[in-house]
Amino acid sequence: MEKIKRILIPLLALALSGCLAGCKNTKDTYRTLEEIKKDGTINIGVFSDKNPFGYVDENGNYRGYDVYFAERLAEDLGVKVNYVSTEAANRTEYLQTGKVDVILANFTVTDERKEEVDFALPYMNVALGVVSKNDRIVRCLDELGTDDAVIVISGTTAETYLIKNYPDIPLQKFDSYATAKEAFENGTAVAWANDNTEVIAFAMQNKGYTVGITELGSSDTIAPAVTRGNTTLLEWINKEIKKLGKEQFFHKNYDETLADTYGEEFKETLVVEGGKTD
Repeated sequence: MEKIKRILIPLLALALSGCLAGCKNTKDTYRTLEEIKKDGTINIGVFSDKNPFGYVDENGNYRGYDVYFAERLAEDLGVKVNYVSTEAANRTEYLQTGKVDVILANFTVTDERKEEVDFALPYMNVALGVVSKNDRIVRCLDELGTDDAVIVISGTTAETYLIKNYPDIPLQKFDSYATAKEAFENGTAVAWANDNTEVIAFAMQNKGYTVGITELGSSDTIAPAVTRGNTTLLEWINKEIKKLGKEQFFHKNYDETLADTYGEEFKETLVVEGGKTD
């Protein structure tokens, strides 16, 4: 019996230490509201190549609808912003590893993502859309053949939707919007599926393209996301969104950052004020 104990005890200790090392407490991956205030800086993940929502201008400054919102969050929290450039595929990872405190990068709310991150109240409506060249406008995905590739960004709802509903359509997947845009302009695919806000902006900013499908699948919302369990930060952001709604902040944000692209036509369709979608 003593011999068995001498063998088992070290093994149990090794297994326990391995679990402690590999099973890191979720709390260790995020900073609470008070910790962020004490530090004086909030880390916010945004896109750097998705004009007009999150991008870097010619002077090296972050701009766009999401950035405008981020600046106000930091101002009302009394801290500075450290922007962390993110891509669609690593938004969840950046939260889970503590690289950012908040994601403001056109993050569509889905049931699958709710299992991995905590979403605050929404601040924009969104659906999927499809843009194509004017010499072959795609108005229905059913018209595409098995040789007709569609571009998607890895980690987006467009990728998930097409894999599930149109498994026979070949997908060209890219990690960044810049590389997807370049490939699309070079004619490597017949269409690009993405958030309708993005493809509409692309068609407006680039001649020779048309959004043949403005709403694909269901309508969704975009919201800030925090690490699961970060209740203090989540509750503060929700209160902030409600407060900003009373001053019509997101309508002003639209006027400052999106109106040049979309005009007045899409304002009431896209903007969610105070977290209320109806």
